[in-house]
Amino acid sequence: MRVVTKGFAMLIQPSLNLEKKIPILVDKRLRRNRRTPAIRALVQENYLQAQQLVAPLFILEGRNREEPIASMPGISRLSIDLLIQKVIKLYELGIRAVDLFPVISADAKDTFGSEAIREGNLLQQAVYEIKNVLPELCVMVDVALDPYTDHGHDGLVDDKGAILNDATLEVLARMSILAADAGADIIAPSDMMDGRVAHIRKVLDAHGHIEVSILAYAAKYASAFYGPFRDALQSAPKFGDKKTYQLNPANSREGIRESLCDEEEGADFLLVKPALAYLDLIYRIKEVSHLPIAAYHVSGEYAMIMAAAERGWIDGDRILAESLISIKRAGADFILTYGAERMAELLKSGWNF
Repeated sequence: MRVVTKGFAMLIQPSLNLEKKIPILVDKRLRRNRRTPAIRALVQENYLQAQQLVAPLFILEGRNREEPIASMPGISRLSIDLLIQKVIKLYELGIRAVDLFPVISADAKDTFGSEAIREGNLLQQAVYEIKNVLPELCVMVDVALDPYTDHGHDGLVDDKGAILNDATLEVLARMSILAADAGADIIAPSDMMDGRVAHIRKVLDAHGHIEVSILAYAAKYASAFYGPFRDALQSAPKFGDKKTYQLNPANSREGIRESLCDEEEGADFLLVKPALAYLDLIYRIKEVSHLPIAAYHVSGEYAMIMAAAERGWIDGDRILAESLISIKRAGADFILTYGAERMAELLKSGWNF
Protein backbone atom coordinates (compact mmCIF):
# COMPACT_ATOMS: atom_id res chain seq x y z
CA MET A 1 0.00 0.00 0.00
CA ARG A 2 1.18 3.57 -0.57
CA VAL A 3 0.08 6.63 1.37
CA VAL A 4 -0.85 9.85 -0.45
CA THR A 5 -0.94 12.96 1.72
CA LYS A 6 -3.27 15.75 0.62
CA GLY A 7 -3.78 18.53 3.11
CA PHE A 8 -4.95 16.96 6.36
CA ALA A 9 -6.38 13.92 4.58
CA MET A 10 -4.46 10.74 4.21
CA LEU A 11 -5.81 8.54 1.44
CA ILE A 12 -4.69 4.95 1.37
CA GLN A 13 -4.63 3.60 -2.16
CA PRO A 14 -3.84 0.02 -3.14
CA SER A 15 -1.00 -0.48 -5.62
CA LEU A 16 -2.41 -1.72 -8.90
CA ASN A 17 -0.73 -4.55 -10.73
CA LEU A 18 -2.62 -4.80 -14.00
CA GLU A 19 -0.57 -7.81 -15.08
CA LYS A 20 -1.76 -9.89 -12.15
CA LYS A 21 -4.99 -11.66 -13.10
CA ILE A 22 -7.32 -12.51 -10.21
CA PRO A 23 -10.26 -14.71 -11.21
CA ILE A 24 -13.73 -13.31 -10.37
CA LEU A 25 -16.05 -16.05 -9.24
CA VAL A 26 -19.72 -15.02 -8.82
CA ASP A 27 -21.81 -18.14 -8.34
CA LYS A 28 -25.21 -16.47 -8.06
CA ARG A 29 -26.30 -13.60 -10.30
CA LEU A 30 -29.35 -12.40 -8.36
CA ARG A 31 -29.44 -9.06 -10.17
CA ARG A 32 -30.73 -10.80 -13.30
CA ASN A 33 -34.19 -10.79 -11.71
CA ARG A 34 -34.00 -7.01 -11.40
CA ARG A 35 -32.52 -6.25 -14.82
CA THR A 36 -35.57 -4.71 -16.57
CA PRO A 37 -38.94 -3.26 -15.48
CA ALA A 38 -40.73 -6.18 -17.13
CA ILE A 39 -38.70 -8.77 -15.24
CA ARG A 40 -39.08 -6.86 -11.98
CA ALA A 41 -42.87 -6.86 -12.51
CA LEU A 42 -42.87 -10.62 -13.09
CA VAL A 43 -41.29 -11.33 -9.72
CA GLN A 44 -42.90 -8.57 -7.61
CA GLU A 45 -44.38 -10.28 -4.56
CA ASN A 46 -46.79 -7.64 -3.21
CA TYR A 47 -48.95 -5.01 -4.87
CA LEU A 48 -51.00 -2.07 -3.69
CA GLN A 49 -54.53 -1.99 -5.06
CA ALA A 50 -57.05 0.81 -4.62
CA GLN A 51 -59.82 -1.65 -3.73
CA GLN A 52 -57.79 -2.76 -0.70
CA LEU A 53 -57.44 0.76 0.69
CA VAL A 54 -60.02 2.19 3.09
CA ALA A 55 -60.42 5.96 3.38
CA PRO A 56 -61.24 7.29 6.89
CA LEU A 57 -63.55 10.32 6.66
CA PHE A 58 -64.58 12.96 9.22
CA ILE A 59 -68.19 14.20 9.17
CA LEU A 60 -69.46 17.65 10.18
CA GLU A 61 -72.95 18.93 10.94
CA GLY A 62 -74.49 21.42 8.50
CA ARG A 63 -74.17 21.94 4.77
CA ASN A 64 -71.40 23.11 2.45
CA ARG A 65 -68.87 23.01 5.28
CA GLU A 66 -65.25 22.03 4.93
CA GLU A 67 -62.68 22.46 7.70
CA PRO A 68 -59.09 21.59 6.79
CA ILE A 69 -57.27 19.80 9.62
CA ALA A 70 -54.00 21.61 10.23
CA SER A 71 -52.24 18.60 11.73
CA MET A 72 -53.29 16.34 8.82
CA PRO A 73 -52.38 18.10 5.55
CA GLY A 74 -54.79 17.27 2.75
CA ILE A 75 -57.53 16.02 5.09
CA SER A 76 -60.69 17.96 6.00
CA ARG A 77 -63.81 17.58 8.07
CA LEU A 78 -66.78 17.58 5.67
CA SER A 79 -70.50 18.14 5.96
CA ILE A 80 -72.62 15.33 4.51
CA ASP A 81 -73.29 17.03 1.17
CA LEU A 82 -69.53 17.48 0.57
CA LEU A 83 -68.90 14.01 1.97
CA ILE A 84 -71.09 12.58 -0.79
CA GLN A 85 -68.96 14.33 -3.41
CA LYS A 86 -65.83 12.95 -1.76
CA VAL A 87 -67.00 9.32 -1.69
CA ILE A 88 -68.05 9.51 -5.35
CA LYS A 89 -64.55 10.73 -6.24
CA LEU A 90 -62.97 7.97 -4.16
CA TYR A 91 -65.13 5.36 -5.85
CA GLU A 92 -64.12 6.63 -9.29
CA LEU A 93 -60.48 6.21 -8.22
CA GLY A 94 -61.12 2.56 -7.38
CA ILE A 95 -61.56 2.81 -3.62
CA ARG A 96 -64.40 0.57 -2.48
CA ALA A 97 -64.61 1.24 1.27
CA VAL A 98 -64.72 4.18 3.66
CA ASP A 99 -64.69 4.43 7.46
CA LEU A 100 -66.80 7.16 9.04
CA PHE A 101 -66.00 9.26 12.11
CA PRO A 102 -68.47 11.92 13.31
CA VAL A 103 -67.26 15.26 14.68
CA ILE A 104 -69.68 16.10 17.48
CA SER A 105 -70.13 19.68 18.65
CA ALA A 106 -69.21 20.42 22.26
CA ASP A 107 -72.78 21.30 23.22
CA ALA A 108 -73.99 17.84 22.09
CA LYS A 109 -71.48 15.97 24.26
CA ASP A 110 -72.18 14.74 27.77
CA THR A 111 -70.83 12.30 30.33
CA PHE A 112 -72.87 9.41 28.93
CA GLY A 113 -72.31 10.03 25.23
CA SER A 114 -76.08 10.30 24.74
CA GLU A 115 -75.74 11.59 21.18
CA ALA A 116 -74.21 8.25 20.19
CA ILE A 117 -77.54 6.46 20.62
CA ARG A 118 -79.90 9.19 19.42
CA GLU A 119 -82.00 8.10 16.48
CA GLY A 120 -81.10 10.20 13.44
CA ASN A 121 -77.71 11.34 14.72
CA LEU A 122 -74.97 12.61 12.41
CA LEU A 123 -73.36 9.22 11.81
CA GLN A 124 -76.66 7.54 11.01
CA GLN A 125 -77.56 10.33 8.58
CA ALA A 126 -74.21 10.03 6.83
CA VAL A 127 -74.48 6.27 6.40
CA TYR A 128 -78.00 6.56 5.02
CA GLU A 129 -77.10 9.31 2.56
CA ILE A 130 -73.99 7.52 1.26
CA LYS A 131 -75.78 4.20 0.77
CA ASN A 132 -78.66 6.00 -0.95
CA VAL A 133 -76.30 7.57 -3.50
CA LEU A 134 -73.67 4.84 -3.78
CA PRO A 135 -75.05 1.50 -2.52
CA GLU A 136 -72.06 -0.41 -3.95
CA LEU A 137 -69.64 1.33 -1.58
CA CYS A 138 -68.69 -0.58 1.57
CA VAL A 139 -69.41 1.66 4.56
CA MET A 140 -67.63 1.03 7.85
CA VAL A 141 -68.57 2.92 10.99
CA ASP A 142 -66.44 3.55 14.03
CA VAL A 143 -68.10 2.45 17.27
CA ALA A 144 -66.68 4.02 20.44
CA LEU A 145 -67.83 6.73 22.82
CA ASP A 146 -64.89 9.12 22.70
CA PRO A 147 -66.34 11.40 19.96
CA TYR A 148 -69.56 11.78 22.00
CA THR A 149 -68.43 12.12 25.63
CA ASP A 150 -67.35 15.33 27.29
CA HIS A 151 -64.52 13.44 29.00
CA GLY A 152 -63.11 11.96 25.77
CA HIS A 153 -62.89 8.33 26.88
CA ASP A 154 -64.07 5.39 24.80
CA GLY A 155 -66.42 4.08 27.49
CA LEU A 156 -68.66 5.18 30.31
CA VAL A 157 -66.89 6.27 33.49
CA ASP A 158 -67.82 6.27 37.16
CA ASP A 159 -67.45 9.19 39.57
CA LYS A 160 -63.82 8.24 40.17
CA GLY A 161 -62.95 8.19 36.47
CA ALA A 162 -62.77 4.40 36.13
CA ILE A 163 -64.04 2.87 32.88
CA LEU A 164 -67.29 0.92 33.27
CA ASN A 165 -66.62 -1.97 30.91
CA ASP A 166 -69.89 -3.92 31.04
CA ALA A 167 -72.18 -0.90 31.10
CA THR A 168 -70.36 0.41 28.01
CA LEU A 169 -71.14 -2.76 26.06
CA GLU A 170 -74.85 -2.02 25.98
CA VAL A 171 -74.23 1.46 24.58
CA LEU A 172 -71.87 0.09 21.92
CA ALA A 173 -74.49 -2.45 20.89
CA ARG A 174 -77.14 0.26 20.55
CA MET A 175 -74.74 2.36 18.46
CA SER A 176 -74.17 -0.66 16.23
CA ILE A 177 -77.89 -1.20 15.69
CA LEU A 178 -78.38 2.44 14.65
CA ALA A 179 -75.57 2.17 12.12
CA ALA A 180 -76.78 -1.16 10.77
CA ASP A 181 -80.33 0.15 10.47
CA ALA A 182 -78.97 3.01 8.32
CA GLY A 183 -77.21 0.56 6.01
CA ALA A 184 -73.68 0.18 7.40
CA ASP A 185 -71.85 -2.86 6.04
CA ILE A 186 -69.20 -3.18 8.73
CA ILE A 187 -69.27 -2.23 12.42
CA ALA A 188 -65.80 -1.31 13.69
CA PRO A 189 -65.66 -1.18 17.51
CA SER A 190 -62.47 0.67 18.42
CA ASP A 191 -63.15 1.00 22.15
CA MET A 192 -61.14 -2.01 23.40
CA MET A 193 -63.71 -3.04 26.03
CA ASP A 194 -63.62 -6.70 27.04
CA GLY A 195 -66.40 -8.78 25.49
CA ARG A 196 -67.67 -6.14 23.10
CA VAL A 197 -67.35 -8.21 19.92
CA ALA A 198 -69.46 -11.06 21.33
CA HIS A 199 -72.12 -8.70 22.68
CA ILE A 200 -72.37 -6.63 19.50
CA ARG A 201 -72.60 -9.82 17.41
CA LYS A 202 -75.38 -11.18 19.62
CA VAL A 203 -77.39 -7.95 19.48
CA LEU A 204 -76.91 -7.46 15.73
CA ASP A 205 -78.16 -10.99 15.07
CA ALA A 206 -81.12 -10.54 17.41
CA HIS A 207 -82.15 -7.45 15.41
CA GLY A 208 -81.95 -9.20 12.06
CA HIS A 209 -78.53 -7.87 11.01
CA ILE A 210 -76.85 -11.23 10.53
CA GLU A 211 -75.16 -10.02 7.32
CA VAL A 212 -73.48 -7.01 8.97
CA SER A 213 -69.79 -7.68 9.64
CA ILE A 214 -67.59 -6.76 12.59
CA LEU A 215 -64.10 -5.35 12.12
CA ALA A 216 -62.54 -5.74 15.57
CA TYR A 217 -59.84 -3.31 16.62
CA ALA A 218 -58.11 -6.35 18.06
CA ALA A 219 -54.59 -5.09 18.73
CA LYS A 220 -55.04 -1.38 19.38
CA TYR A 221 -52.13 0.11 21.26
CA ALA A 222 -51.95 3.09 23.63
CA SER A 223 -49.95 5.03 21.07
CA ALA A 224 -48.66 8.57 20.72
CA PHE A 225 -49.32 8.32 16.97
CA TYR A 226 -53.03 9.21 17.46
CA GLY A 227 -52.47 12.90 18.19
CA PRO A 228 -53.68 14.40 14.87
CA PHE A 229 -56.74 12.11 14.87
CA ARG A 230 -57.83 13.39 18.28
CA ASP A 231 -57.31 16.91 16.98
CA ALA A 232 -59.54 16.10 13.99
CA LEU A 233 -62.31 14.71 16.19
CA GLN A 234 -61.68 17.11 19.09
CA SER A 235 -61.83 14.05 21.32
CA ALA A 236 -58.65 14.00 23.40
CA PRO A 237 -59.30 12.63 26.92
CA LYS A 238 -59.89 15.37 29.48
CA PHE A 239 -58.35 13.36 32.31
CA GLY A 240 -56.04 10.39 32.63
CA ASP A 241 -55.10 8.30 29.62
CA LYS A 242 -56.33 5.18 27.82
CA LYS A 243 -53.77 2.73 29.13
CA THR A 244 -56.29 0.69 31.13
CA TYR A 245 -58.01 -0.45 27.93
CA GLN A 246 -55.57 0.09 25.05
CA LEU A 247 -52.51 -2.16 24.88
CA ASN A 248 -48.99 -1.55 26.16
CA PRO A 249 -46.66 -0.78 23.21
CA ALA A 250 -44.05 -3.04 24.83
CA ASN A 251 -46.25 -6.16 24.50
CA SER A 252 -46.71 -8.40 21.49
CA ARG A 253 -48.18 -11.59 22.98
CA GLU A 254 -50.93 -9.52 24.56
CA GLY A 255 -51.92 -8.27 21.10
CA ILE A 256 -52.03 -11.83 19.78
CA ARG A 257 -54.17 -12.94 22.73
CA GLU A 258 -56.61 -10.06 22.22
CA SER A 259 -56.87 -10.89 18.52
CA LEU A 260 -57.57 -14.57 19.06
CA CYS A 261 -60.16 -13.68 21.68
CA ASP A 262 -61.95 -11.38 19.22
CA GLU A 263 -61.85 -14.13 16.61
CA GLU A 264 -63.48 -16.54 19.06
CA GLU A 265 -66.14 -13.93 19.89
CA GLY A 266 -67.23 -13.70 16.26
CA ALA A 267 -65.17 -10.97 14.59
CA ASP A 268 -65.05 -11.11 10.79
CA PHE A 269 -61.81 -9.10 10.47
CA LEU A 270 -58.99 -8.27 12.89
CA LEU A 271 -57.27 -4.88 12.88
CA VAL A 272 -53.86 -3.79 14.14
CA LYS A 273 -53.45 -0.12 15.09
CA PRO A 274 -51.07 1.65 14.53
CA ALA A 275 -49.51 -0.13 11.57
CA LEU A 276 -45.90 0.91 10.88
CA ALA A 277 -44.66 0.65 14.45
CA TYR A 278 -46.43 -2.70 14.84
CA LEU A 279 -45.57 -4.59 11.65
CA ASP A 280 -44.42 -7.49 13.82
CA LEU A 281 -47.96 -7.79 15.22
CA ILE A 282 -49.48 -7.82 11.74
CA TYR A 283 -47.13 -10.65 10.76
CA ARG A 284 -47.59 -12.69 13.93
CA ILE A 285 -51.38 -12.38 14.02
CA LYS A 286 -51.56 -13.33 10.34
CA GLU A 287 -49.63 -16.49 11.20
CA VAL A 288 -52.09 -17.68 13.87
CA SER A 289 -55.48 -16.39 12.68
CA HIS A 290 -57.63 -17.54 9.78
CA LEU A 291 -59.40 -14.16 9.54
CA PRO A 292 -58.52 -11.32 7.12
CA ILE A 293 -56.12 -8.87 8.76
CA ALA A 294 -56.54 -5.10 8.49
CA ALA A 295 -54.06 -2.44 9.56
CA TYR A 296 -54.61 1.23 10.35
CA HIS A 297 -51.96 3.57 8.97
CA VAL A 298 -52.84 6.18 11.56
CA SER A 299 -52.89 9.95 11.63
CA GLY A 300 -49.45 10.44 13.16
CA GLU A 301 -47.84 8.11 10.64
CA TYR A 302 -49.54 9.97 7.80
CA ALA A 303 -48.83 13.43 9.23
CA MET A 304 -45.10 12.77 9.56
CA ILE A 305 -44.87 11.94 5.87
CA MET A 306 -46.88 14.96 4.81
CA ALA A 307 -45.03 17.41 7.07
CA ALA A 308 -41.63 16.27 5.83
CA ALA A 309 -42.81 16.30 2.20
CA GLU A 310 -44.13 19.86 2.55
CA ARG A 311 -40.66 20.94 3.65
CA GLY A 312 -39.02 19.20 0.71
CA TRP A 313 -37.14 16.77 2.92
CA ILE A 314 -38.58 13.62 1.34
CA ASP A 315 -40.50 12.43 -1.71
CA GLY A 316 -43.92 12.18 -0.09
CA ASP A 317 -45.49 9.96 -2.73
CA ARG A 318 -42.69 7.42 -2.65
CA ILE A 319 -42.57 7.35 1.14
CA LEU A 320 -46.35 6.91 1.33
CA ALA A 321 -46.23 4.02 -1.13
CA GLU A 322 -43.26 2.41 0.60
CA SER A 323 -45.01 2.69 3.96
CA LEU A 324 -48.18 1.08 2.63
CA ILE A 325 -46.39 -1.74 0.80
CA SER A 326 -44.49 -2.55 4.00
CA ILE A 327 -47.84 -3.00 5.73
CA LYS A 328 -49.01 -5.29 2.93
CA ARG A 329 -45.71 -7.18 3.01
CA ALA A 330 -46.15 -7.81 6.74
CA GLY A 331 -49.46 -9.53 5.99
CA ALA A 332 -52.29 -6.99 5.97
CA ASP A 333 -55.12 -7.82 3.58
CA PHE A 334 -56.39 -4.23 3.54
CA ILE A 335 -55.26 -0.90 4.95
CA LEU A 336 -57.07 2.05 6.47
CA THR A 337 -55.05 5.14 5.55
CA TYR A 338 -55.47 8.88 5.20
CA GLY A 339 -53.30 8.54 2.12
CA ALA A 340 -55.90 6.37 0.37
CA GLU A 341 -57.02 9.03 -2.11
CA ARG A 342 -53.48 10.07 -3.05
CA MET A 343 -52.31 6.47 -3.37
CA ALA A 344 -55.32 5.62 -5.54
CA GLU A 345 -54.49 8.57 -7.81
CA LEU A 346 -50.93 7.30 -8.17
CA LEU A 347 -52.08 3.76 -8.91
CA LYS A 348 -54.55 4.99 -11.52
CA SER A 349 -51.72 6.85 -13.26
CA GLY A 350 -49.79 3.58 -13.53
CA TRP A 351 -47.38 4.12 -10.66
CA ASN A 352 -45.40 1.15 -9.36
CA PHE A 353 -42.18 0.45 -7.49
